[in-house]
Amino acid sequence: MKKSLLKRVVGLLTALLILTTTTGAASTKPLESAVPVEIASPSAMLMEAETGTVIFEKNADEKRQVASITKLMTLLLCFEQLEAGQLNLTDSVTISAEAAAQIGSQALLDRGATYPLEDLLKSTIIASANDAACALAEHMAGTEQGFCEMMNARAKELGMDNTYYMNCTGLPVDGQYTTARDVATLASEVCKHDAYFTYASVWMDTLIHPSGRTTDLTNTNRLVRFYDGCDGLKTGSADISKYCLTATASKNGLRLIAIVLGSTNSQARFDEARSMLDYGFNTYKRVTILQKGEKLGRAIPVNLGITEEVEAAVGAGISMLLKSGQEKQLSLEIELVEGVDAPVMQGDVLGVVRVKLGNQVVAKVPAVAAEDVGMPGLLEGFFLLVQNWR
Repeated sequence: MKKSLLKRVVGLLTALLILTTTTGAASTKPLESAVPVEIASPSAMLMEAETGTVIFEKNADEKRQVASITKLMTLLLCFEQLEAGQLNLTDSVTISAEAAAQIGSQALLDRGATYPLEDLLKSTIIASANDAACALAEHMAGTEQGFCEMMNARAKELGMDNTYYMNCTGLPVDGQYTTARDVATLASEVCKHDAYFTYASVWMDTLIHPSGRTTDLTNTNRLVRFYDGCDGLKTGSADISKYCLTATASKNGLRLIAIVLGSTNSQARFDEARSMLDYGFNTYKRVTILQKGEKLGRAIPVNLGITEEVEAAVGAGISMLLKSGQEKQLSLEIELVEGVDAPVMQGDVLGVVRVKLGNQVVAKVPAVAAEDVGMPGLLEGFFLLVQNWR
């Protein structure tokens, strides 16, 4: 009798447990070792949003203040609480003296007045309003200080190891910092919340105050209007941070995020982000290589099963960024065990599929049983046992 499934693949399974949880995760190295477009700003990064794959970067781990890009964490926590049912868009939020007194970009909220949470959310996203962001923070945590503790805790969960928040708005303060890499991590997390784009893609809107007066809201991200496919994320500017931008755009099923930090003037950040996005969309495309459950056209023998063999299938889907034409260099290398004992459960690991680009292995996914293979009944089992005994 052949060895059992467990004995045959225990080593392979141990290795694949790691592979299957990291398939599609961000690459540890950028796809390109040099910056292929002219970037004068001190820090920058171009990343694919879904997997976090970095296309190229410049001083991505340099600690910097990023002004109102900080609000992305404020917004992330708000959307997470909305989706968890801890907040509602119709919640009434009373504007404290501290929120109303915020300096910089404002929605000109009335102290002591009550606003729907949705109005504060759109004012923060579209107009980068500090008073609205502070009011949201106080509503979620009681105080801005308490909210900063939530911000830092979430940053730690996301692996933003070079980030520390001291306010919810990004107003300059000693000791507050982040990096282009951490901003990219945060931005990709925000992009997972579709509701964010409902507001971030709006160019102009109007806030109607409880008193009846109005405030015009204009999106601080010019690329929302002037770059095809751009629907977010956030701008920031202050004397210490200079001009910063995190922009995202989606074309042909591919979403990219461009981060530009520390530009010397406002227009430069938009020009550089535009050139980064253009390069990404013109050079790369997302290619689906394998789909979960796709059969591999291979089968292996099953000992003492109700069928003599089990088909192998792909255990996890995989797609990746490739330059145009690189898909022609892709090939698959399939390695399966020689045989297994019944019973076999659908999804049991039978081997490994290696994805190769030229001669280099660029990804691995498990090969698994495509269906269950049970053991026969008592009589059928007896005859099978006699047959195998011979």
